[in-house]
Amino acid sequence: MPLSREDKKYTFADYLTYPEDERWEIIDGVQYLQASPTPVHQEVLTELVRQIANHLIGKPCKVYPSPFCVRLPLGSEKNEYEVKNIVEPDISIICDKSKIDDKGCNGAPDMIIEIISPSSIKMDRVVKFNKYEKAGVKEYWIVEPDQKLVSVVVLQINQRYGRTEIYTEDDKITVSIFPDLVIDLSEVFTSQ
Repeated sequence: MPLSREDKKYTFADYLTYPEDERWEIIDGVQYLQASPTPVHQEVLTELVRQIANHLIGKPCKVYPSPFCVRLPLGSEKNEYEVKNIVEPDISIICDKSKIDDKGCNGAPDMIIEIISPSSIKMDRVVKFNKYEKAGVKEYWIVEPDQKLVSVVVLQINQRYGRTEIYTEDDKITVSIFPDLVIDLSEVFTSQ
């Protein structure tokens, strides 16, 4: 839900002033207060993080579950405090350690997973889809716990997302950026 004055463009400097117990995102300078996740959301998130984190043991890439701040600079900002796109993906996977600082991630993660809720459908499917594509996120998953579906897009050589692949609870997904990592969706959706 947007909570901005029409004439003000919010930035990372504003984000740093928000209470730590609230989850905020800023997209194109508009601030959005995030709803608290449901138990099902958290169960799906936990299982995805478990499978990914186990695979990444001893590897340079790391998985970061929310709350975790990701700044997506446009290149026109003079410094990080002017960034107008700050998101908190449900899961971020980052392989370039230079992007990590004490505030989160400055730049595009290699992979992002968003777990959809009724209030976030448009934001995840349209707004964030376009932001992540433009920022260069290599792989983007949208998980729908109620329908037990996962939509996956992969960044192509032309820097655009390719065709959406859709998986059901009976499928296993090979992660494109880690071809030896296979996510078993029957375990992800087991609790529902």
